[in-house]
Amino acid sequence: MYQVKGKWALITGAARSIGRLTAEFMASRGCNLILHSRDLSHTESLLENVLGMGVSARAVAADLARPEEVEKMLKDIDGMGMDVDIVLNNAGVQIAYRTDWCLTPVSDYQVSFNVNTIAPAMICYHFLPKMILKGTGRILNTTSGIALDVCQAGYSASKAALDKITIDMGSKVEGTDVMINLTDPGWCRTDLGGPNAPNAPESAIPGIVVGVFADDKKSGRFLGAQHFAGLSIEEAVRKAEKEFDSPYAK
Repeated sequence: MYQVKGKWALITGAARSIGRLTAEFMASRGCNLILHSRDLSHTESLLENVLGMGVSARAVAADLARPEEVEKMLKDIDGMGMDVDIVLNNAGVQIAYRTDWCLTPVSDYQVSFNVNTIAPAMICYHFLPKMILKGTGRILNTTSGIALDVCQAGYSASKAALDKITIDMGSKVEGTDVMINLTDPGWCRTDLGGPNAPNAPESAIPGIVVGVFADDKKSGRFLGAQHFAGLSIEEAVRKAEKEFDSPYAK
């Protein structure tokens, strides 16, 4: 199992819900954290919490809808002087539910793609070459199981594009210790998922990070967190490595 103790992980959208739970879980395993949110004030309590757990942590801020802010954030992280071993592209946005879906505005697509596709792609392009040079690293991009829902077309399309980018990138590192996979918390009762979702946010742990701890050199997989609900991280890793294969032809 991949060891995260002492390594550095960047978590986007870390301030609340799944991102916050993910950060706290990674800290409990001894992983140092770079916590992203739109405003530094949003991660103040989380930063204090994880520092109290004995790990090192920093906070960064960027509006992921603005590529220029993503670029500045990446430069700021480079300036901190540590290697980023793990990237968890958790942040995402669902703009609106368009009952009159034929009137879906262009802005739904523009904002959705900026946050859900372009920002994580930029982050991957920044850190993946560094991981390849080191010969090790983990990237998890958070997708969605949404399907056949024209009322959330911008969100759905942006996640489908992220899936494609992730699988294509994964084909270039398949068989190495640089692994890039997809994860999905499932429909959870978060600000994005709403109060009627069937799953508690806590059910996404540890499945939301199983792709970090897997150590079988396979990329491009969809590792839905609800497949691993109720398991320990060790049990989840064994299940992932046994039951979830890469999508590439052998």
